[in-house]
Amino acid sequence: QLQLVESGGGLVQPGGSLRLSCAASGFTLDDYAIGWFRQAPGKEREGVSCITSISSRYTGTYYVDSVKGRFTISRDNAKSTVYLQMNSLEPKDTAVYYCAAIRSVQPMCIIQRGAYDHWGQGTQVAVSS
Repeated sequence: QLQLVESGGGLVQPGGSLRLSCAASGFTLDDYAIGWFRQAPGKEREGVSCITSISSRYTGTYYVDSVKGRFTISRDNAKSTVYLQMNSLEPKDTAVYYCAAIRSVQPMCIIQRGAYDHWGQGTQVAVSS
């Protein structure tokens, strides 16, 4: 059974950092691009970042403007895990963060919610003083 499990969320003060993990079980990430999404209370789920699959032969990444320069997405192929390093966190980053997978070998990833087939259960990130 294909599963994604997020971890690493928590409460952090403004300016702090967190590293989220998205671990795959039941499959390897070789052919899957991974996206990170977030949903704040009362708001739509929005795309944050994505990374291309290993099979794309090109490590492409994308970031939404609001997190550029603060967030970094990366992958550990041996662990079938994708990370989202979040620095300089702001209260507006407070949300439930989800990772999602789409089978793709394209050299670019997309951050459209409807394109992703498999989702994790989410991990809560709260930024507050």
